[in-house]
Amino acid sequence: MMSVLTVKFFRRVLVICLLVVQPLLSNTAYAADEYLQVIVIDPFIEMHSGPASGYPVFHVVDRGTTITILKQKTDWYKIRVGKAGKVKEGWVNRNELAQTLTLDGKRPDFSDPTLEDFGKRRWELGILVGDFDGAASFTAYGAFYLWPTLSLELSGAQNIGNFSSSLVGQARILAHPFPDWRVSPYFGLGAGLIQINPNATLVQTVDRLDTIASVVLGTNIYLTKRFILRLEFNQYKVLADRNENEEVTEWKAGFAVFF
Repeated sequence: MMSVLTVKFFRRVLVICLLVVQPLLSNTAYAADEYLQVIVIDPFIEMHSGPASGYPVFHVVDRGTTITILKQKTDWYKIRVGKAGKVKEGWVNRNELAQTLTLDGKRPDFSDPTLEDFGKRRWELGILVGDFDGAASFTAYGAFYLWPTLSLELSGAQNIGNFSSSLVGQARILAHPFPDWRVSPYFGLGAGLIQINPNATLVQTVDRLDTIASVVLGTNIYLTKRFILRLEFNQYKVLADRNENEEVTEWKAGFAVFF
């Protein structure tokens, strides 16, 4: 069973990760003063009660009606029609919104994200698996890009080995010298905590909570739409309360999405 210290550590890492991940999991929303308004030019547009074709159609928007686009979720957009007292909100597929015009008579752009958008991303969320000094490694992370060339990242990881398991939570700062390349390398530094839990049936030692520092080298590979393949190498130094510090090598790979 996990110790109380392990549970507290895991909760702390989980809370930190959720604070970063929550904006990424939520729907892409527009600021109130940036809502896009378009005019329906098809005979009608169907509004669904949710962001998928399986949700029922509850309202039909007629030609000539002005609609306000509130936010996006994958290929679906939440819209608002009507005036005060008679407002309706629902979801419309991107293909239908393509058959509209902006208030100045232009076609709105509802195209998929491209390589150019990849180079200008602000948020990133991913999951990776790999090898942490012989242990199976599972990592979830969230990143915010201060600039296209610099990002801040928080991550939580669990490593499961034959003789012990560990939990790692860390913050990192990463440099992206070529953010607009399809294969975009990065490097950086990190620091955090590692909770080491020996297998009690094999090793009669107590759990340890140590500080950890890391150097990272990796690459993000743009695949399509919002998807990224990430390959990464980490060199950790465990700053233990003993005479000698430990060094750990980690390789991992996974997928991410950007916003």
